[in-house]
Formats: sequence, C-alpha cells, structure tokens
Amino acid sequence: MKNIVYLFLLITQFFFAQSFEKGNAMYQRGNYPEAVQAYEAVIKENKQHSAELYFNLANSYYKMNKVAPAIYNYEKALVLKPHDPDVLNNLKFAKKLTIDEIKEVPKVGFAKLIQNFTGIFDYNTWAKISVAIGFLFLLSFIGYYFSQLTLTKRIYFIGMFILLVVLALSISAGMSEKSHFDNDRPAIVFAELSEVRSEPQKGGAAIFLLHEGAKVYVTESLGKWRKVELTDGTEGWLDAETIKEVK
Repeated sequence: MKNIVYLFLLITQFFFAQSFEKGNAMYQRGNYPEAVQAYEAVIKENKQHSAELYFNLANSYYKMNKVAPAIYNYEKALVLKPHDPDVLNNLKFAKKLTIDEIKEVPKVGFAKLIQNFTGIFDYNTWAKISVAIGFLFLLSFIGYYFSQLTLTKRIYFIGMFILLVVLALSISAGMSEKSHFDNDRPAIVFAELSEVRSEPQKGGAAIFLLHEGAKVYVTESLGKWRKVELTDGTEGWLDAETIKEVK
C-alpha cells in the first residue's frame, strides 16, 4: 500500500513539474494566456499550491492587464510566503491599475506596537523560534544542574529566567499571529463594478461603489451576501458572487 501511495506522489509531482515548466516556458515566450492555462491546470488538476506558482500566475495575469486575478494571486502567494519582497513589490505595481483609492487608517498607541512586533514574522516562524528558545532553555537548565561553581550556577539561572521571558513572548506573538491569520478574511473584487449596500438585500441603499481589483475584508456571511470592511473602516454588504476570498 505504501508503495502505491509513493508511486502516486511521484506521478503527481512529475505532472506538477511538467505543467509548471510549461507555464514558465510560455511566460518566457510572452504567451501569457497559455502560461495562465498551464499554471491554473497545476492548481486545479494536481491540487498543488506554492508561493512561486501563484506568483508566476499573478505575473501572467498582470501582463494581460487583468487586474483582479493578478492581485488575487499575489495575495495568495503572500498567504504562503508572507513578507516576500518580490511579491510585495509586484503587488504594489498591480494595485496601481485599480480605480479605487482606499486609504488605510493606521492603528495607534499600544495596539500598533503589539501589531508591529507580532507582525515581524508569521506564526510558523514564531513557532520555530519558540522551539529554538525552548531548546536553549533546556541546555541552560542542564548547565545549571551540573555546574559546581556558584557563579556559574547564577549565570545559568539568570540565563534561564531571560530565556523563559523571551519564550513566553514568542509563544504569545505566535498565538496572536495565528489568531489574526484565522480571523482575517481578505477578498478581491472581481466584478467590474460592485455596489456596496447598507443591507444584505438588493433593495438596500447603495452606500458606495467598488471596482475590479479592490481589496476588502469579509467580516460576516449571510446567505449570498458578505459584509465587508475596507481599510479605511467603511463597512457594507456585497453580493458574494462579485468577490473572491483569498483564503
């Protein structure tokens, strides 16, 4: 049974590599529609996901001036590889193709300090840091336990205390980022023009308009409607068919 599973994984990886390389070749030739088809085939048929795959797919859409799919796939790449400088740079250029200029209300005070600290790394990186600090704490405890000199014991004890504080901070930061990741529901507007309404129904008053490529955050779901919030704090209801959630 294990051999069959292993063979299946090998075949899957082979087709993934073939389609991915085909997409890369098409992109290099400037044949962006076929590159998109190849990359999309990898996602749909092989169920393969990687930051590089979404990045290349986004670049292909960007070359075709398809703003919503480009931004959507750049955002998908950032989910898998946060803070990647190449993705962030290309996303910045893609956003220049959008019509809406949505300002971002910055957080202030203590909340801003906490977010700036925990946002340095994603939750997976914080987990790795916590494991490394925990290992150092264990080594310090062993050194303290076996040390014969009073001064050395004191140094190890102080080191253990510092490491324990840092470990608690790293675990808290990781938990905060994990909670933020789970509750964060970014989405990209795919419709050329969408009316954001005051209520989750067609008869609701139109508050404002959003155009293709705009980024929103889903805060609530009700049937085929999604309550969204913009980075400037504005809220309203959108038809779920007009947007595509990143996660």
